[in-house]
Amino acid sequence: MATLSDVKSTEAKPEAVLSNDEILRYSRHLIMPEVGMDGQRKLKAAKVLCIGAGGLGSPLALYLTAAGVGTLGIVDFDVVDYTNLQRQIIHTTDDVGRKKLDSAADKLTALNPFLNLRTFDMKLTSANALELFREFDIVADGTDNFPTRYLVNDACVLTGKPNVYGSIFRFEGQASVFATEEGPCYRCLYPEPPPPGLVPSCAEGGVLGILPGLIGVIQATETIKLILGQGDSLAGRLLLVDALGMKFRELKLRKNPDCPVCGTDRTITELIDYDQFCGIRGQEEPAGNDIPAISVEELKKKLDAKADVFILDVREPHEYQICNLKGYLIPVGDLPKRVSELDSSREIVAHCKMGGRSAKAVNFLRRAGFTKVYNLTGGILAWADRIDPKMPKY
Repeated sequence: MATLSDVKSTEAKPEAVLSNDEILRYSRHLIMPEVGMDGQRKLKAAKVLCIGAGGLGSPLALYLTAAGVGTLGIVDFDVVDYTNLQRQIIHTTDDVGRKKLDSAADKLTALNPFLNLRTFDMKLTSANALELFREFDIVADGTDNFPTRYLVNDACVLTGKPNVYGSIFRFEGQASVFATEEGPCYRCLYPEPPPPGLVPSCAEGGVLGILPGLIGVIQATETIKLILGQGDSLAGRLLLVDALGMKFRELKLRKNPDCPVCGTDRTITELIDYDQFCGIRGQEEPAGNDIPAISVEELKKKLDAKADVFILDVREPHEYQICNLKGYLIPVGDLPKRVSELDSSREIVAHCKMGGRSAKAVNFLRRAGFTKVYNLTGGILAWADRIDPKMPKY
């Protein structure tokens, strides 16, 4: 596990003095009275930390870099995958397989050589968040999971750093600014995470590729406004974006006096175990070791031997069209009302994309009295990886 001493950093330029080249570069800012020389110096002196170099982190980092934010930190430990390229515009096809930090660093330093870029190749945890956040002025949250989202919020409150928040799913997005001195925090809006499995991940439910660009640009705008001290912040407001209807709505938010982390009688004074708090196993991971499972290799042997195996596909119809094992399609949400279509005397192998939804299906069927039902470990992606490389993956 990397520590903060392991970060890579370009040469620091702490002085907020603009060179002639920078004056020319930022000239369209400088002629705006709301920015001017003083505002551009504020941007150069600012230190912003981006959590993630993915869908939201891409436009965030690119626009903050272009705007002249002097020090930009990025936390990420992932590598570029083909499925990222539909929305994570800081990465290219040639970057597939590279660390996202390395890919992003190439683009950002090429865009603005005056940038002091600090990259943190590590997972953000309760052990390192406070130390890291104290080094920056503003934290921009580009995460896609609840444990990290609550961790970012709590660490921002405890360190007194504004949390520029964004989230996306399918055609819908949200943006706000949390954890300012007078405004609410994320827990004021969502004190507790939703039950595991209630909110599908983007990997399971999908996301319009343009949407993170839209929300990420809003986050970048709010970050720059905070640095400049200009305009009306989204603090105390939740912006709801419906890209399909191209509608923007706003909800007023209030600071919750009973909030456990920012309220008057705080019960959270240090960072906690967020995986346990959120009850997260992963949207596409089996829900326990007690679920009967079968590997793709074992299933292949049974099929080759013409065994009487019933393949139950619990994905959605549009997923079935991408690739399938010629199984019987019943989406997991429809299973309770369609369970009569299944024969409990037969051996049933349930599968989804990666194994999470099918694990829930197996649990349900076992409670319904099915004794010969198994979860396909790794789902259809494991089949494509280890049995049929010609099968499309998504």
